[in-house]
Amino acid sequence: MAIVKLAPAFKDYLWGGTKLKESYGKKTDLDIVAESWELSTHPDGESVVTTGPYAGMKLSEYVNALGKDCLGTKGNAFEFFPILIKFIDAKQPLSIQVHPDNEYALRVEKEYGKTEMWYVLDCEEGASLYFGVNKEVTKEEFARRIQDGTLLEILKKVPVHKGDVFFIKAGTIHAIGAGIQICEIQQNSNTTYRVFDYGRVGKDGKPRELHIEKAIDVSNLSPIESDFKPCGPQTTDGDAKTVMLATCDLFTTYETTLNGSTTLNVDKESFGSIVVLEGAGTIENNGETLTFAKGDSIFIAANSGEVKITGNCQWIYSRV
Repeated sequence: MAIVKLAPAFKDYLWGGTKLKESYGKKTDLDIVAESWELSTHPDGESVVTTGPYAGMKLSEYVNALGKDCLGTKGNAFEFFPILIKFIDAKQPLSIQVHPDNEYALRVEKEYGKTEMWYVLDCEEGASLYFGVNKEVTKEEFARRIQDGTLLEILKKVPVHKGDVFFIKAGTIHAIGAGIQICEIQQNSNTTYRVFDYGRVGKDGKPRELHIEKAIDVSNLSPIESDFKPCGPQTTDGDAKTVMLATCDLFTTYETTLNGSTTLNVDKESFGSIVVLEGAGTIENNGETLTFAKGDSIFIAANSGEVKITGNCQWIYSRV
């Protein structure tokens, strides 16, 4: 099958909440859901196919069953499945953290680095997050402020609004604040270097591990300018309004709002991923039809051609 729905892997990190269950229909016995990994072949949490003859297969198994051509020519250029997509519900603030780039991560962690983007699904009034530093900082000052507890003074605190877009290049110090829900599109990696964690303890009652030396190695300590808006203009094609959210050599993402019908062309270069943010509808390709609703995740094999979508809905479409 060229189009399948996926069930996510869930993470109950201590900072999570309940909105992914309440607002996005996520079904799990976990009391809190910090993250749902909607498109993932990562060994720390794989998505599972839920429709068609391959139902029950992990996404990696499904890709192997179809053959690597289902990833497309650009998808096949990567050693591992290239993208990981999550929903995140931060009831409490995340740790101050940073991710390495490919060169450092492959050498030290034996997996990709982590460049990512965030689309703000919703947030409480007054919510904010940290994005990089607010001035030029030396490694010596960075290390000192981590040790003496004044790190937050040199971080750029950004007010957050629904629909904001944050492109977090590897090496950018960052943290999602409390009261924010996000869709994250990232490299297929789970390498995070925690720098500061507000003195919290894990389920074992011990302070969570910090990775200060590695963080000092990889952090960009120069301010980064951004307006935190989509990178492209909005375009209208019949019943659909689409805007490019972010693009880089790793992934390109779009947000579409639809009231009616539209088509996507999934070419031979890349597979497509749809995560549904609002509403409901149907998706059709080569005689196959799936229904979808808010919170659903759909994988479309490369070279599927014209894909028709009908409904009153909003989604994020990602490709390599």
